[in-house]
Amino acid sequence: ICSSLTQKGAETSLQALSAGAVEIITKPTTGLKNFLLESAAELVAAIRAAANSNVRNLGKRSASPVPVAPAGKLTADAILPAATGHAMAQTTERIVAIGTSTGGTQALEAVLKALPRVCPGIVIVQHMPEKFTASFAERLNSICAIEVREARNNDRILPGLALIAPGGKHLIVTRSGAYYHAQVIDGPQVNRHRPSVDVLFRSVAKFAGKNATGIIMTGMGDDGARGLKEMLDAGAATVAQDEASCVVFGMPKEAIKLNAAQRIMPLEHIHQAILNG
Repeated sequence: ICSSLTQKGAETSLQALSAGAVEIITKPTTGLKNFLLESAAELVAAIRAAANSNVRNLGKRSASPVPVAPAGKLTADAILPAATGHAMAQTTERIVAIGTSTGGTQALEAVLKALPRVCPGIVIVQHMPEKFTASFAERLNSICAIEVREARNNDRILPGLALIAPGGKHLIVTRSGAYYHAQVIDGPQVNRHRPSVDVLFRSVAKFAGKNATGIIMTGMGDDGARGLKEMLDAGAATVAQDEASCVVFGMPKEAIKLNAAQRIMPLEHIHQAILNG
């Protein structure tokens, strides 16, 4: 979907994603020429994802590999430094970080709906434009046992709560004493995305370490692959969605290539990794 109408029709756009659309790109009402010049790479990547994704039976079969974004993109170093060692074990409270992109709206729905009300706190990056994540969170909240909402600055990450990064902002996790908090921040795009999965995963590696589980799911490109490896190196449990259940086997594939995933799991089993670590 590439339309200025989608800015006012977030719910309609989410329905289109459920029906098989693979990407939402918001088009301005003015300055179309500049938009096309600035968004050429994003448009090409989205078209390639649509061509290679399995929209006939989303989440059931594999998709052909999608090329990762070209060199020259910023890494998570542009937002925060990497962890220099394992996080101090000042808390036993476990958190889960999830990153996903193309096909992720349906994948997240399947995972979160399977969770009971009592489960670890969850932080999520779903690649989605500004104005859409709030509607997406509201829809998930209406069908899930857990609470789901768009993250706000200084939100405490609590059991039974899933926080989704706002479109156009980065989401990071920090810790104050024994408590984890969400921080919603500005900054440049990382891996051509804002929010970026790599940014979230790096912050979790730095502040939660072995008290975290990282999960990378369906999506094109490689955002999150390096961050998942950083989480693994910091002592976290890590999971990648398997090829057979991905709409686009891009992000999980790149994480697997980096040996960042301890386990490779089908979509229908990922909720167990959230519950059991």
